[in-house]
Amino acid sequence: MKRILFFFLSICFVGNVFSQEEVSKQGWNFGALPTITFDTDLGFQYGGLINLYHYGDGSRYPSYNHSLYLEVSRFTKGSGINRIYYDSDQLLPGIQTSVDLSFLSDKAYDFYGFNGYDAVVNKDWFDDESADYRTRMFYKYDRKMFRFKVDLQGKLSGDKLKWIGGLNLLNFDIDLVDIDKLNKGKDEGDMLPSHDEEPGLYQKYQEWGIISEEEANGGFVPTFKGGIVYDTRDNRPNPMKGMWTEAVLLGSPEFLGGETSFVKLSLIHRQYFTIAPKKLSFVYRLAYQTTLGGNVPYYYQTQMITSVLKGASSEGLGGANSLRGIRRNRVVGDAYFLGNVEARWKFARFQFINNNFYLGLNAFADFGKVTSKIDVKRENVIDYIALYPGYDSENNYFDSGAEAMHYSYGLGLRVVMNQNFIIRCDYGMAADERDGDSGVYIGLNYLF
Repeated sequence: MKRILFFFLSICFVGNVFSQEEVSKQGWNFGALPTITFDTDLGFQYGGLINLYHYGDGSRYPSYNHSLYLEVSRFTKGSGINRIYYDSDQLLPGIQTSVDLSFLSDKAYDFYGFNGYDAVVNKDWFDDESADYRTRMFYKYDRKMFRFKVDLQGKLSGDKLKWIGGLNLLNFDIDLVDIDKLNKGKDEGDMLPSHDEEPGLYQKYQEWGIISEEEANGGFVPTFKGGIVYDTRDNRPNPMKGMWTEAVLLGSPEFLGGETSFVKLSLIHRQYFTIAPKKLSFVYRLAYQTTLGGNVPYYYQTQMITSVLKGASSEGLGGANSLRGIRRNRVVGDAYFLGNVEARWKFARFQFINNNFYLGLNAFADFGKVTSKIDVKRENVIDYIALYPGYDSENNYFDSGAEAMHYSYGLGLRVVMNQNFIIRCDYGMAADERDGDSGVYIGLNYLF
């Protein structure tokens, strides 16, 4: 997949340095970001987002009373983001309340198999200039996801120790990539082959019984979570000191309409150190997530469990929210370990159109691996291939025992208005070619 960024514009225009002192904000304030991109298979993306903040009388600045985020964007061939997100500690006195309502459609959702390096990725199969080319959609399927999510936090002891509660209703609708739609308007030489001509990995996993018939097309996953968090951050959007640690238990009961019942545990520790006051900090995040019981549907295994949602999605490992520079969803298992370290430098502060801005540079390194594997039923694959001589080789798909730590590294730029509206642009590179080459990620907020 080749993506070209045609247009990146924000009303948060960056000019000369006018002032080092911040002005206090009152009432409503907003930031907006329209974008246009192009993808060879998905078409043009168009749309935008806006984040509204209400600071009340300004006495709590940079803390806000209410935040409302709206995003609508589309690819001309069907993919899109539709999202409303609300966050406030004033709606319910003494309780931080976050509500998310989203519909996310992805005509070419990444699927590389399970268990990291144990799943072989052959880049020649989706490189249309390679002699071994099969289809650009080999490691893709069509996914639509509806999400309604409520996260709550309240005090247990003082301002630092808090309880966590939440409800998350997810519905996954999964199918083969719509080849006919993606081929519309293309020259014959650029068209994608049909699924009968070149079946993708998602089809093969169904043939081999790795993905069951019951789970193949997705399903409904209701989850409830509870836990504790210890939070000493001096600033929520970009802390300069303190820590943010949480332990969350999440359960999905089958009797509420889910495919199966399961319980997962998520442990995340984040810590922030000031190197130079107001300018330079060192930060890190360590996370561990595992299944404690039950059977987790394959389409839920990409979900990263956290106390609060930081963006349109929280999925991985691999991609914008976890291992930057590594292919999205490259590292998927029943349990994982994740680490991120960053040096964050705020190198310029100024005022423009009566708003406070700063510019930041980040240097980062990310790492992670599967710690408990999904059963890929390799014996089924061996038996299936034995029935069809010349069909394929299992070594093209599996390399048992190969899983190891995945590493990536890179640089990022931040444009921040009033300490809360944060435009993020990261460029990450994979350290191992089995994980891909590199990636550019444009969005909102610091990673953690």
